[in-house]
Amino acid sequence: MQTNFAPELLENPDMRESETILRTCVHCGFCTATCPTYLLLGDELDSPRGRIYLMKDMLENGKPASGQVVTHIDRCLSCLSCMTTCPSGVHYMHLVDHARAHIEETYQRPWHDRLMRSLLSAILPYPGRFRLALFGAYLGKPFKGVAKALPKVGPRMGAMLDLAPGRLPTRSAQEGPGVFAAQGEERGRVAILQGCAQTVLDPGINEATIRLLNRHGITVTQVAGEGCCGALVHHMGRTEESHDFARRNIDVWIREIEENGLDAIIITASGCGTTIKDYGHMFREDAEYAEKAARVSALAKDITEYLETLTLEPTGEADKLTVAYHSACSMQHGQQIREAPKKLLKKAGFKVKDVPESHICCGSAGTYNIMQPEIAEQLRARKVGNIERTRPDIIATGNIGCMTQIGKGTEIPIVHTAELLDWATGGPRPQALE
Repeated sequence: MQTNFAPELLENPDMRESETILRTCVHCGFCTATCPTYLLLGDELDSPRGRIYLMKDMLENGKPASGQVVTHIDRCLSCLSCMTTCPSGVHYMHLVDHARAHIEETYQRPWHDRLMRSLLSAILPYPGRFRLALFGAYLGKPFKGVAKALPKVGPRMGAMLDLAPGRLPTRSAQEGPGVFAAQGEERGRVAILQGCAQTVLDPGINEATIRLLNRHGITVTQVAGEGCCGALVHHMGRTEESHDFARRNIDVWIREIEENGLDAIIITASGCGTTIKDYGHMFREDAEYAEKAARVSALAKDITEYLETLTLEPTGEADKLTVAYHSACSMQHGQQIREAPKKLLKKAGFKVKDVPESHICCGSAGTYNIMQPEIAEQLRARKVGNIERTRPDIIATGNIGCMTQIGKGTEIPIVHTAELLDWATGGPRPQALE
């Protein structure tokens, strides 16, 4: 794709990168076949190729974002299926991130849109606030019909109440800073991301991960001062906020690396993993943080990546149960991890089935299922239908957003991959299976 960026625009490193990405695109259209919104809506502007045309026109001409551009960029899930499909290697993730930041800087959203985005960015990255908000949602569930009828904000308020758990999650006894020692001879030492939303919605995921690692000789630390990875606000175009979250995590992990040593930084939410592995790129032009960010990104590992380096010891407890493995978009497209989770589950004794149309997003996508509830509901129904056709006993996945989204559409229990592996190697039966 030919571009005509003015020289003064190319002084901005993000603009230079966007220009390079745009030149990589050859208009082939392979991406349209795997784009969820194009499959549902059939509009070229709701495909990666169409959005690239819109972004090119906006960025190379230095234009403020228009309502049309915002509509179609907002409908993008950032599932990154297009990147897996693209034969030319177009790095759509960085391009759309830059476009979202440009929208945030140049476009005045309607009041109801600003309200919802401000609300989500002020609550979700902070576990204390999020826990309080879930209590409010629990009390508000009986009034869901009234909330949905509110002008402008109704559908999104209704979606938030739909997604809120039917019972309030308990606080983990392991929450907060701490060191969990390896059982027997220590074979390694890792940090684990506590994060934000997951630690509130399902603290059992990290509890299972710590038990699993400890049993196999790995000491696990939860480092003081660590928090949200920044992904939630990053995908809203709030670059400074996301970078502030990232800097805090980089600082505390680098301190831990230098004082005590770490073999890896373990991440159990694949959406967070994709962002943390991109810290090195995010801070590539930052003289103070470039090297530190690159070190952190190099150590970041999804739990299944790290478990592949260990020899797990199944007990036979889980033999012959059928698991439908749902590969989160951030796992298979963002991090290019496709086989490790399935291999681990098979070795643990489970019968693993692939889900038809496994490359198509479930509709979670961070806050997408709140901000674009109609499209998200269609994608959930499509995903659940494909999963149920495999007739599994259990659904496994590696991302809390997918667990919440899919779990609202089916009676089949959905469990984190690490919880199943913990159970299969001597840990307790996952609570969702009780």
